[in-house]
Amino acid sequence: MIIFKKRTFEGFFMKPYEKEAITAALNWNEEGFNKRDKKITIEGLHFPHIRLWQNKFSVFKNEKEFLKGYDIQTKKLKKEGWDHTVTLDIKAVQSQEEKVHLLIHQSRRNKNGEEYHNFQTLWIMTKINRKWGIHFRSSFLEGASQISEIKI
Repeated sequence: MIIFKKRTFEGFFMKPYEKEAITAALNWNEEGFNKRDKKITIEGLHFPHIRLWQNKFSVFKNEKEFLKGYDIQTKKLKKEGWDHTVTLDIKAVQSQEEKVHLLIHQSRRNKNGEEYHNFQTLWIMTKINRKWGIHFRSSFLEGASQISEIKI
């Protein structure tokens, strides 16, 4: 269960669609990414899905392309000592009813809960066919990351 505190930005309460986008993002991270659940991970994305990492764009045209590298990423994560990723902070920095830009502060942790990488990331969430999904991710991440064969 995700509980939101009433928080304000420039004097306004968080808008309902910002809460929806944040809930979808947190669910993707907790239930999909952290549990390495392919179904939940895919359901939380919109395609084409775009990832900016190390100043290179990776484009995943569809679910099949995204899943090609999923198990490889899992192996790389385990090799670096990853057990889970904690979201330390998440906030909507720009929004409209069907698109929300989220600034996220995350921490990669080992099995003892010790942080070994702390980073900022920007996710663009879009609402398509009444479903929120991650359409774009850009991270200042130094560890294992999933990339596609298509780079621009």
